[in-house]
Amino acid sequence: MKKKSKIDNFLSRIFGANKKRFEQIQIDREVIEEIINIARQSYPREFVALLQGKIINHILRIDGLIFVPGSTSQEGAVMQLFMMPLTSDAVGSVHSHPGYSAGPSQADLQFFAKKGFFHMIIAEPYTEESIRAYDSFGNQADYTVI
Repeated sequence: MKKKSKIDNFLSRIFGANKKRFEQIQIDREVIEEIINIARQSYPREFVALLQGKIINHILRIDGLIFVPGSTSQEGAVMQLFMMPLTSDAVGSVHSHPGYSAGPSQADLQFFAKKGFFHMIIAEPYTEESIRAYDSFGNQADYTVI
């Protein structure tokens, strides 16, 4: 098997051709607590961030949030993704809904399909139990908080 060059690896990362497989998703407890706190502070406006992580030994480990400039309102949140660093470890997104539904909207599903492979939505009352996770197709995904 031909070994990829550094430039091939870099280009694969930028253009998404190197989507690795994982069997488990683990999220640091500190990240969950930060998501809850930011959602509560942002209410009634939505908040949005990217999830930072790596895949190691078939485990997607999310260990941080990446904040990109954008705008928020009670109806939605928009990120200026062109301002995201090319070398970030973004694996998906998280955003809040000001209401009791953590189900993805049509706009959410379109975003999920384009950016990353794991996404989270937190709804009122902004607790760990009100967080839902989805894959890039909008199917619910399981995760473990560690």
